[in-house]
Amino acid sequence: MTALARIAPGRTGQINLVQGEYAVSADGSVALTTILGSCVAACMRDSRAGVGGMNHFLLPGALVGKADGVERGVHAMELLINELLKAGAKRDRLEAKIFGGARMMKNLSDIGAKNASFATDFLRQEGIPVIGGSTGGEAARRIRFWPATGKAQQRIMGQSEAHVFARELSIAAAPVAPPADDVEFF
Repeated sequence: MTALARIAPGRTGQINLVQGEYAVSADGSVALTTILGSCVAACMRDSRAGVGGMNHFLLPGALVGKADGVERGVHAMELLINELLKAGAKRDRLEAKIFGGARMMKNLSDIGAKNASFATDFLRQEGIPVIGGSTGGEAARRIRFWPATGKAQQRIMGQSEAHVFARELSIAAAPVAPPADDVEFF
């Protein structure tokens, strides 16, 4: 999976993100959207610079030696922060909202809670305040974020819409074991 880096100049309207993607914009006519089950999206912005962005990651932490790192939390967070800085944001002015992290499959590992906890801990360690959002629960969410203004909108999805996040459900059902060479940093 490839990561969507920046929105092309002049691109307006709604831009949909999927797992492993992120986008940054300062255009007031751009809205970033995504659908989350156990995945998490971090919406960050610098209010003074008027620039913001969103990522969407599938699993917490990093996966050493694998090419699919954009679906992992560490990589997704670092890519988003670096792209915001390139677009004119200042690290000490960044603020975040976190969404997702639902428990989509009962009786299985709660990867959603792990994702939400990872995002919160990562941002705390980076000194980026979390000023809002919504995590947990048992339902998927549709998120819309206007990066230039920081406005976020959430809609809880019903069971009749489960087909839109079917891939995430199949991945959540698979056991997640850290690789043998995985290192955890505190």
